Amino acid sequence: MSLFISTAHAAAAPATAGGGMEMIIMLAVFGLVFFFMIYRPQAKRVKEHKGLMTSLGKGDEVLTQGGIVGKIVKVSDEKDFIVVSISEGTEVTVQKSAINAVLPKGTMKSL
Repeated sequence: MSLFISTAHAAAAPATAGGGMEMIIMLAVFGLVFFFMIYRPQAKRVKEHKGLMTSLGKGDEVLTQGGIVGKIVKVSDEKDFIVVSISEGTEVTVQKSAINAVLPKGTMKSL
């Protein structure tokens, strides 16, 4: 007889593992949480940004990811670049993907 483990407890049959179904359910729950909290919102943002890039046109006032506000002067359909006028006589060529937002008309005058 041992001091730490009683003989009755040591002689008892081990409990069945039975963890197969619980593990599958837990993995499914983690998959759903990942889909609804991480993947779906990111896919929605990407879709909105692609829609924004296709709707860019001459005369739109835009905000770039670098914080530059300007008016679109030229849109190149073949290439993914646009020309943005920052001020009179100052033009910058940027990638379409660098456009962060289209601003309401008259925003540049109010700045």
